[in-house]
Amino acid sequence: MDLSAMCQELTGSLVPSLAPDHPLGERLVNPEYSRSAREVKTYPLLDEERVFALLWNRCTEGKTRVLHAAMYPSPESFAIHRDISALSLTQLHTHDYIELSFVAKGEFRQIILGREIVFQEGDLCLIDQNCLHQDKLTGKDAVVLFLGISASMFAEIIEENRDAEGITAFLQSALLRQKDVQQYLHFRPGPAGQDRLRTCLTMLLQELTERETGTIYLRKGLLLRIFRILSTQYEFALSREQKQTMQNLMLEEILSYMEDHLSDVTIHDLALHFHFQEDYFNRLIRKKTGMTYTDCLRRIRLNRAERMLRLGTMSVEEIAEAVGYQNRGFFYRIFKAEYGCTPAQYREKASAR
Repeated sequence: MDLSAMCQELTGSLVPSLAPDHPLGERLVNPEYSRSAREVKTYPLLDEERVFALLWNRCTEGKTRVLHAAMYPSPESFAIHRDISALSLTQLHTHDYIELSFVAKGEFRQIILGREIVFQEGDLCLIDQNCLHQDKLTGKDAVVLFLGISASMFAEIIEENRDAEGITAFLQSALLRQKDVQQYLHFRPGPAGQDRLRTCLTMLLQELTERETGTIYLRKGLLLRIFRILSTQYEFALSREQKQTMQNLMLEEILSYMEDHLSDVTIHDLALHFHFQEDYFNRLIRKKTGMTYTDCLRRIRLNRAERMLRLGTMSVEEIAEAVGYQNRGFFYRIFKAEYGCTPAQYREKASAR
């Protein structure tokens, strides 16, 4: 069955309907009640579920604008059918999980961080935890599939997709490890991406509704496929602010990695760990610090050596080796060029203070 048709069936009249004011209805759609209040949507299921689907079918019935919505899995099948003729927005909110939305049919609009974004059929949006947004209830008819992905599941998906470049590196840096950064990504399909993605999303929705033996493993496998398709067959564009954020976060992680592997780190190691070309690190480090990779590494090593000389009891030879210099003479030369004295003289001055 086509994904759009499946979503419409699962939210349709054959599913037991809740009253519009039922508490579960607010999980499916909560209209705006305040322009200043911020609602935090918590993960609605048990920890072992780790992914759920929220389905929207926004349509016109006669002269009435109606939203049919449902959530899977749930203790029992249900839907909400709500007149939205007089409504325009959902309440401003964030999640404590990752949300991935796919426009299966029509057009869908969200206001994300104060900016209105238009998503066309086949587009996706990935919204991080803590990212403020609202869903528009007006506009053209639309069928939208929202996937709520727990933080633990998302971490595993990204980690197991580490060999994919670009999007995975961004997700690791901006969406996964830095929870104080509000981020979202708008994906547009490449020439062959949408059909494959629809197939995987349909299979995942079937697993979420049928919940047969082994479904936990199948859901994770399908999410792995979905993010691989996003990595290879979808395009995403970053705003200037997002590019700046990504670069700052990447630099922070690169410098941290260099600090942790100071004795033997190479630019090849960085390429293997972060899945970027070696030239990327030279360009990024020069742009952000004004130094080449080699100069930056030397500065980090000398700073570490300087601290060890001041605070530790290791010999100069041991310190040189610990920070990555096997040639003691070379270490002496670059240290003196940086600090104006030999390492031994520096230690004497530091201990006399």
